[in-house]
Formats: sequence, structure tokens, C-alpha cells
Amino acid sequence: MDDISRRLFVAGLGSVAALPALARTPRGIVNPLVRQRADAQVFRHTDGWYYLTGSVPEYDRLVLRRSRTLAGLSTATEAVLWRHTAQGPLSGYIWAPELHRIDSQWVMYFAAGPSGGGADVFRIRTHALATRDPDPMRARWTVLGQLETPWDSFTLDSTSFVHRGTRFLAWAQKEPGIRTNSNLYLAPLATPLTLAAPPVRLSVPTLDWEVRGYKVNEAPAILQRNGRVFLTYSASATDARYCMGMLTARDDADLMNAASWTKSQVPVMTTSPAHRIFGPGHNSFTVDERGRDMLVFHARDYEKITGDPLLDPNRHTRVQPIRYDAQGVPVFDPPVANGRLS
Repeated sequence: MDDISRRLFVAGLGSVAALPALARTPRGIVNPLVRQRADAQVFRHTDGWYYLTGSVPEYDRLVLRRSRTLAGLSTATEAVLWRHTAQGPLSGYIWAPELHRIDSQWVMYFAAGPSGGGADVFRIRTHALATRDPDPMRARWTVLGQLETPWDSFTLDSTSFVHRGTRFLAWAQKEPGIRTNSNLYLAPLATPLTLAAPPVRLSVPTLDWEVRGYKVNEAPAILQRNGRVFLTYSASATDARYCMGMLTARDDADLMNAASWTKSQVPVMTTSPAHRIFGPGHNSFTVDERGRDMLVFHARDYEKITGDPLLDPNRHTRVQPIRYDAQGVPVFDPPVANGRLS
């Protein structure tokens, strides 16, 4: 089913009966679900498998694992799909992979920059791998190319979703002339790497919780529920100040009109000192075997970091259920403490 992609959770995916038969009682999930996997994507595909990818601490390769159960991802065998090149624009940091099914092929978006040190390693751009092999774990992947946007600037965290028959791309980028590290953009897709229309700027970090350490809006994730489209994102520096925000649009609105979106004026998830979970963010959405909507995100279980937070390896993949209020808006409880998830 081509419409299943990272961070896209459509109404049909919530039906366990619509998927291949699996155990109706989930195994016990223990947080962290997977250690040292940041920027994690988990989704349950129509083939009945849960797939997980994410950034590795070395930032040097793209990985993928799968399991018949959500809990099983913690011990599932991990395949290396691709490693960064010896030189050139794909030889440095490899960040935030996202697996999608587009036009009968698997597409994995990722951000990459050149090696060599200095500021040049942050010449990050979005690229993609692709394969038409039905099994992404054993496929031969090839580099599809670089995402084409209006500006040749810092770009990462691309995610694709389908809304009312149109496939969109949402991503984070530094726009020339705006004094921020990254903003959020949206556009329909013509191909996996070309836009069908000029992008709309959805959000710029201006609120106090969005500009702590760095002025960041990044890691958009889509949740389609209860007649609305919810776009969650992450903000501020990647230490304990990292947190999640949310934009909301009506399902029947023009998503390419920035005025259709309303930004929450407070973060929807932040650090929980009481639970010893710090810097929650870069989330995705999935469903457990009981049909519960689940939030996937990374966070550390300590606050103090020595050196650059991006070089600290212990951003772990975590999961927990999502609740909804009386108006059908998702409620993200404080990140739960380490241990078995009830």
C-alpha cells in the first residue's frame, strides 16, 4: 500500500483486522525500546511487519530492522542498507532516515553532508535511496538523488504523506533571509525528489520554547485523526531543552495555505525531571497490536552532557500511548520513565 509512510498514521491503519493476522495481545514493551537510535521511525506496514530506522551514533550508515511485534523491535536483527561514501557530499554525517513507499518503490529519505571537518560538515542536504525490491531488508538500494528545493541551504527531516489523494512532502530547511536555523515547509510532490508546486512556509521558530540554544523547527510528523491534520515537530537545542510542538489544520482545509494551520502556543511534550527523561522529540507515529495510537520519540535518561549533544550517543527510541481530549485533539503525556510500559 503506497500511502503508508513514515510519521503518517491514517485511519485505516488503526484497524487491526485490516492487517495480516497477528497476536491480539502485545508483548510487554520496555522503554527504551531501542537504545542509541535517535530520530526514530516506527511504522506498521500492511505486510504485518513493524519497521524501524533511525540515526546511529556514528552517523555513518542507514539501517533498518523489523519485527512482527512492536516490542520485538528491541532485539530484531538490523540490516545495513547503505554506508556513507569515502568522499563528496555524502561522505560526512548521515542523519534522520525515513522509509516510505512511493510509486511502487521503497524510498528512504536521509540528510547528509560532506566529511572534512569544520563548518562544511553541516552543509546538510536531503537525499534519497530507492529500490523496487519488495523486501526492503534484503534489497539492493541505489542513491536516487538530492531533493530539489528553491534554496541550496541546510535541509533535513523530509517526510511524505498522502492527503485527499495528493502526496505531500514536509521538511525542515534554513531559508535565506530568515535568521533561524530551520523552519518547516510543505509542498505537493511530482516525484520523490521534485516538488509539484512552490513550498509554503508553515512555521518559523519564534516562541521562547522554540529558540532555546538554537532557533529550530524540525522533524515534522503527520497524524490524521478526527477530521484534522496534526503536524508535530521538534524545537530548540538537542539537549534537555529539546521539545515537541504541534500545528493543526482542518481535514478539509487547503494545506498549502499557511493560514489553515494553527500553532500551539505551548509545547505538547517536554523534559520530565520526575521521570528522568530528557529532551523528548523527533517523533513518529504507529499503532500497537491492540490498535492503540502510539507515539515514537527519542530522549535521553540523563540531563548532563559533556561536549556537543549531537555527539552524545544516548538518544534512545521510546514509545508510549497517545490519548485524545474531548475535542479529539491528541494529548501527549509526559515521557514515561524507563521500564515496562503498561
